[in-house]
Amino acid sequence: MKIVVLGTGCPKCHALADAAKKVADQLGIAYTLERVTDIGKITDYGVMMTPALVIDGKVKVVGKVPSESELSQLLQKS
Repeated sequence: MKIVVLGTGCPKCHALADAAKKVADQLGIAYTLERVTDIGKITDYGVMMTPALVIDGKVKVVGKVPSESELSQLLQKS
């Protein structure tokens, strides 16, 4: 699974990356985590608000840090 966190490096962006890593580790999911901070690359995903979470190429969350429960559901469904 490829998890991508889109954001310019703000505290919420770091919080989303940390939470995604924590939940994926708890679930025992094999994943790679990438952080994209370049505005041009972020807009290539069609995202205009950060932070955003992309799982296997699909934008799943935009503009917020979801709860660990929400993240767990998103990661298990993908």
